[in-house]
Amino acid sequence: MLNFAIQTARDAGRVLAEKFGRALQVSNKGDIDLVTEADLAAERLIVERIRSYHPRHSILAEEGGDVTREERASEFKWIIDPLDGTTNYAHGYPCFCVSVALERAGEIVIGVVYDPTREEVFAAERGGGATLNARRIRVSDVEDLNAAMICTGFPYDVRDRGDFARHFRNFIMTAQAVRRDGSAALDLAYVASGRFDGFWEEGLRAWDVAAGKLLVEEAGGRVSRYDGTEFRIYEPPILASNGLLHDAMMRVLQMP
Repeated sequence: MLNFAIQTARDAGRVLAEKFGRALQVSNKGDIDLVTEADLAAERLIVERIRSYHPRHSILAEEGGDVTREERASEFKWIIDPLDGTTNYAHGYPCFCVSVALERAGEIVIGVVYDPTREEVFAAERGGGATLNARRIRVSDVEDLNAAMICTGFPYDVRDRGDFARHFRNFIMTAQAVRRDGSAALDLAYVASGRFDGFWEEGLRAWDVAAGKLLVEEAGGRVSRYDGTEFRIYEPPILASNGLLHDAMMRVLQMP
């Protein structure tokens, strides 16, 4: 299953790479939430591939929603984001990826995040660790938030989220650096590989975080809700870290 997910993500990534930088048909799903023809083409490839090889599996996709054909849901569900970072992509900013995850009986067991601009495949299988281009990765060993580089994302409805500005301000004042790249799946993959030391965001959907959650956990990190309780991919917000910074990040999120 892992190799299938990796190859499928790679093939979808090639679709994105071929269209990147060209004139695209772009439409709006909301006030600032975009969808491009590349999203749709990549999603079609992934959905068709899953239906060909695993016809009884359920599928949850960003653009198509629940596209399951079977009347009775399978214990397996593929959760896919064909283009995470659509706004970046539409503007020619090379920070985007394909995210593919497999959920079995409510537990994420496979996660793949593929960045076609850097040819980087982040992959994890439950209990098998996490890798970057087939080499084992681990979260960072940074213990002090003052020495940490952390990241976040701006929810599409950020104007309606009063707590976000407070959280952002407090982290700027306590961490060494805060970044916002516009792709939650890549942010989580970077936490898993030690490039970022922590990540927080609210308002995300299952396809944004399913693969990344497993990557962080299998790389030795910790994922929870803001208050430290168990995080479920269908119930944001999410806090992910190398584990060493988790309590400190929770304290910042509770600051006035």
